[in-house]
Amino acid sequence: MHTLNLGILAHVDAGKTSLTERLLFEAGAISELGSVDAGTTRTDSMDIERRRGITVRTNVASFAVDDVQVNLIDTPGHSDFIAEVERSLAVLDAAVLVVSAVEGVQPQTVVLWRVLRRLGVPCAIFINKIDRRGADPARVRADITRRLATGSCALLLPLTGVLAAGSPGAAVKPVSLTDPVVTDVLTAGDDRLLRAAVDGPGITEAMALRSARAQVGRGAVVPVAAGSALTGAGVPDLLRTLPRVLPWARQATRDPSGVIYKIEHGDHGTLAHCRMFGGELRVRDRAGDRRDVITSLERSTPQGWVSERVVRAGDVVRIRGISAARTGSWVGETIPGRVTRQFPAPALESVVDPVNPAMRGRLFAALRELAAADPLINLRVDEEHGEIAVSLYGEVQKEVIADLLAEQFGVAATFRPTTTVHLERITGTGAAHAIVSEKTTPYLATLGFRVAPAPVGAGLVCDLEVERGSMPPAFFTATWEGVRNGLAQGLSAWAIPDARVTLTHTGYYPRQSHMHQKFNKNMSSVGADFRNLAPVLIHEALRQAGTVVCEPVETFRLEVPVSALPAVTVTVARLSGLITGTTPVGDAVTLTGTLPARSVQPLLAQLPELTSGEGVFTAEVTHHTQVTGPPPIRARIGPDPLDREEWFRARPR
Repeated sequence: MHTLNLGILAHVDAGKTSLTERLLFEAGAISELGSVDAGTTRTDSMDIERRRGITVRTNVASFAVDDVQVNLIDTPGHSDFIAEVERSLAVLDAAVLVVSAVEGVQPQTVVLWRVLRRLGVPCAIFINKIDRRGADPARVRADITRRLATGSCALLLPLTGVLAAGSPGAAVKPVSLTDPVVTDVLTAGDDRLLRAAVDGPGITEAMALRSARAQVGRGAVVPVAAGSALTGAGVPDLLRTLPRVLPWARQATRDPSGVIYKIEHGDHGTLAHCRMFGGELRVRDRAGDRRDVITSLERSTPQGWVSERVVRAGDVVRIRGISAARTGSWVGETIPGRVTRQFPAPALESVVDPVNPAMRGRLFAALRELAAADPLINLRVDEEHGEIAVSLYGEVQKEVIADLLAEQFGVAATFRPTTTVHLERITGTGAAHAIVSEKTTPYLATLGFRVAPAPVGAGLVCDLEVERGSMPPAFFTATWEGVRNGLAQGLSAWAIPDARVTLTHTGYYPRQSHMHQKFNKNMSSVGADFRNLAPVLIHEALRQAGTVVCEPVETFRLEVPVSALPAVTVTVARLSGLITGTTPVGDAVTLTGTLPARSVQPLLAQLPELTSGEGVFTAEVTHHTQVTGPPPIRARIGPDPLDREEWFRARPR
């Protein structure tokens, strides 16, 4: 039996989850239709998904069409979850992009289309809601051609015609693969099919199907169907056609290989959701760091999750037994080209508080567990003040994390106002040292450092002006650990990601004791001496060198109608943005430039009104620039290394 791992993508409210329900119903996988409004859909399981009618976590449901098992993966469509979308796309064989026949191509539709093209995921388009008043499939198809297909050199392959659009009785008529409107598209990219049409013996349905599968697989052709997920019009035709024209799963390697795309926490431990790309994986096999043993395997089937002893390429499975499972990590062999890209660190942050203060410890443990499983969740913990901050890509993520905490861990939480995450850059050179014999610190350690700027992206560059044998390796390890702790909070308490630190002085007291007595810590150096002294000297050197606070800046691409260009240009400038390029595209213009991260949400709030809802905005943090005016100072976690009295009291020997 063949397998097709199919993703459903759409702009919010285009009917993506409703289409998923209808496909499952028509395929016989469910006995009654769920409702997005009623919160009874099979794939939207979180409270926020039921409450707001949006998908925020990737879910899977399976059904069979003839000899093909389709694993239907319902992915997020909201812009705050584009990282979740990209991670789920990495496990797909193909996708369906849903577009409303009323609203047409929306900004997020364009964003999702570009992600699909960039990742090379074959795609079909479904024009939904043809029964709604105001539906105009012909206009929407022209919109798809203009805003999506033309810019990517893809041809649209019509699969259905629409009758009585915009009325409750709207219906569809399937288009044969041998119809001239189909063969004209296929022959444009298939010389063999063209020769058959011109020189004979003519194009058969089998020839057209073979050509369509090949061209869809390489992204040259995009099938387009229409219908209504609400009434079911066109969905049976879509159900029969998609497994025929979209590419099936293929084995990429003989060795066991799969990628984890989702982590679930439950009463019985951690479940790792995995898509298999090659080989066989069995219960009792070793996985993860090779020390973990797989204790159970469950495969997604039309009957639900079924326990298996062995799973194979193409299967979507749930695995127990991988202790350090992380979203995006591989089980077995890594397949080049399937590795998802590294996303920039989130530019926003918010402190999380438990509704019940007595649950603070449980909240901390739950957030740490979520962060350990998902590399897109970053935490900043202040043990001293009992606070924990979560990094965010957008405001809706607050609700998602709150729901995860409530559903999976039983902790009700609230979020404080969102702030922008800055960083510090070193501007000059500074040095500081402490000699143990001079007794200027309580620590039995001699250390000296020189700090200087490092290239952006270099991280911590460690240099030595001392012999490697000048002290035990454990003391060097403790020293560099202290350096990293010192750079984690600079002079204004923001992180310093890039620095060149030279170790200029070292010294220690060897293990000693009074005569006939055991080791005496009071007269011997230990690792904590170096670990605690290093931040003090690093900050002293930083004070000499100087630092500047820098804010995150996003590089954006913004498509707007020509008529909206003057108003948009003024708004971008008012929000401290800089337009670096303009490119006319038909009756629209594409702007490129940079914008401070703090200004992205205000721009997005104004964009629909400025562009009559046609503005398409995409952006990503690419660099940081020095803030103008007084630099923001972050609340410091722990004592200030520059206040030696406070530091020595908080970090006694």
